[in-house]
Amino acid sequence: MYFYSLDLPEPKPMFELITNANLYSPLSQGIKHLLICSGKIVSITNRIPMLDDQFEVFQTDLNGARLIPGFIDAHAHITGGGGEAGPSTRVPPLHLSQYTQAGVTSVVGLLGTDDLTRSPQTLLTQVMGLREEGLSAWCYTGGYHVPAVTLTQSVRSDIVNLEPVIGVGEVAISDHRSSQPTMDEILRLASETHVAGLMTGKAGIVHFHLGDGARGLSMIRDCLDTCEIPARVFNPTHVNRNKILFEEACAITGRGCTVDITAFPADESDTGWVAQDAVARYFDQGYDPTKLTISSDGGGCLPSFNAQGELLKMGFAKSSAMAETFKAMLDLNLPIEKVLPLMTSNVASLLKFHQKGNIASGFDADLLVLNDRHQIESVMANGVWHIKNQQQLVHGLFEQ
Repeated sequence: MYFYSLDLPEPKPMFELITNANLYSPLSQGIKHLLICSGKIVSITNRIPMLDDQFEVFQTDLNGARLIPGFIDAHAHITGGGGEAGPSTRVPPLHLSQYTQAGVTSVVGLLGTDDLTRSPQTLLTQVMGLREEGLSAWCYTGGYHVPAVTLTQSVRSDIVNLEPVIGVGEVAISDHRSSQPTMDEILRLASETHVAGLMTGKAGIVHFHLGDGARGLSMIRDCLDTCEIPARVFNPTHVNRNKILFEEACAITGRGCTVDITAFPADESDTGWVAQDAVARYFDQGYDPTKLTISSDGGGCLPSFNAQGELLKMGFAKSSAMAETFKAMLDLNLPIEKVLPLMTSNVASLLKFHQKGNIASGFDADLLVLNDRHQIESVMANGVWHIKNQQQLVHGLFEQ
């Protein structure tokens, strides 16, 4: 048997050098230069680093443009949502570029009303597909209903044994589409989730869908009054859907809960607050700025029901709401250093994504470049430019 070897030159290590970035990490850092390799931020310096010619270096000069962390969308229907008006109203799965064009470099997928024909198996598979395409992705187990649908027969087992599963959600309360869970059922679910989080170092949270029901957040308040489970485990979303609910949500942050605002389109929020107005109100009232996040509900339906539970109209949420809401907040002259954590570092802290949500040495190279109009010009996910100068460089397999 004979073996032949080809005398090929060894590939040069590849670096990405970003110079003259007006860096927000999310705090303002001034003009900095970033060196990136293998999807990680290697260094952040005041002077442009000099690299030996044995390294292959691709340089991007931002000429003072703002560089911010990539957005973390902690509530997206990555397999599609909907179905409340029949099978034809099922929203299809979102393509890769629908996330990156919104500045989303990390996403958490979940199931909603339909946790029967859409399953945790397909959700987990979609997570792995997005990872293969270059996005960072995770998911919750369960869905609207209790007992939760799972892959391994229990919530605790799913979180412990399935790496991408970080918690349970979205569990519906104060909504006619929920399973009308009792407090004991919610406490048992929260306990299972919390213990699994302790065993794994994962978030271990229950992500609650809040409907327009009159009970509002009373179930969560009762749980906090009754149990020893940490308040951080209880994570309500859609809290800006009506104004009474939003005031309840603001108050509950004082007990240690992080609450999530949904980037609803303006015409879907007549009885509530659009995200940018909710944020302004939250800040004006002096609530803890670290206990608030924003997500898109991308791929989910936005139905409107009458008092009999009959569907009146339906819209669909898009991931683009992340970028649109961010711009809207800056257009309201809300300080970038106050609003940026709501989509980055606050989310990373809640979900225990220890290398996300900030721009620092050793963190994942998830970066957005903004223009003077607060729009996203370029997107880097895990060290790869997906969009550069508004040109889409990376597409999902079935997009073209």
